[in-house]
Amino acid sequence: MGAVQLETETAGPLPSGQEASREASRRPWLTSAVSMWVVVVAFGVVTLLWSAHVGVGLRDPGGRLFRNKVAAAILLFLVLAVVDVLVRTVRAGWSVAELSAQFATRWDVRRLALLLAGIVAYHAVYLSYRNMKSWDAFNTPRDHGLESFDRWLFLGQSPAVRLHELIGQSHEVTMVLAHVYEIFANIVSLSIVLAPAFITRTRRGLVTLTAGMWAWILGTISYYAIPSLGPAFTAPQDFAGLPHTFITDHVGTYLEQRQAFLANPADPTTFVSISAFASLHVGLTCMLLLLARYYGKRVLTAVLAVYLVLVMAATIYFGWHFFSDVVAGVVLAVLAVTLGHLTVYPRSLLAVRRGRVRASQ
Repeated sequence: MGAVQLETETAGPLPSGQEASREASRRPWLTSAVSMWVVVVAFGVVTLLWSAHVGVGLRDPGGRLFRNKVAAAILLFLVLAVVDVLVRTVRAGWSVAELSAQFATRWDVRRLALLLAGIVAYHAVYLSYRNMKSWDAFNTPRDHGLESFDRWLFLGQSPAVRLHELIGQSHEVTMVLAHVYEIFANIVSLSIVLAPAFITRTRRGLVTLTAGMWAWILGTISYYAIPSLGPAFTAPQDFAGLPHTFITDHVGTYLEQRQAFLANPADPTTFVSISAFASLHVGLTCMLLLLARYYGKRVLTAVLAVYLVLVMAATIYFGWHFFSDVVAGVVLAVLAVTLGHLTVYPRSLLAVRRGRVRASQ
């Protein structure tokens, strides 16, 4: 019937005086939950301190960044959880008794509570990220250095122009890449609850959410490390030959939003959506690819590898990002998955350290 619910681990013999560690080993789900929420609270505190520093309050205009997203994510998660149980019931031999048994083994209160807490935690981090990204507009952009590096790397020409020459600027090519770029948000929203709903081992499914949390946090750090707008805003002449699409409209809208925010930061409706380094389109897509490999999903890994290449091309093609932003996005993805795993399995880091100590003895 079933599935292992929360990976209840049994610890080996522990030294005397390690009762707390022994108790934690019996409740790994609690360790994961506490570790996850420590990250959320820490980033939340940083956000609130920075909010006081810049004199702009935390915002969730119309509930678009937290309330509505949490509600939609939980609804989608519950639908996928029902689908998961139905699929498992059909595979095991359909019957009402089997259906009831699958619900009981797959979705006990503890598993459901841990994963729902993970969804809320992920979106709490996202709310902080979006506010911090907006306040990054107060920092002086440093696009010149990124642009100079790109031109040096591509022998005096911008990578966007090189790409335009390579694949052309036809309406068909432009629209394909535009839709590749546009569906990114939907893919992330679906993927972030897909693993928690379908992965058998609860905490392994939780890694998708914690890796996503770290992607937003690392993205924030990179934005503040090298504030930048992107080639479309600093070298618009390189993109003047592209056909007009909804991407063109986005560029204009985002620039207007940034100008409106800087003109009146106190306006609760203003928000900034421009930050180039690192590319989180690339970062999160690469993160999903690495997670697919982490879960052993070979076909999905191959599909996401193709999509990642297309996203990389689209970010350069439309001038959302410099080439260095793309590279930084890949590095960010590797760090996010690593930190996401360690957040859920903090004892694995301790095990590595113990192994190193033994190896040095």
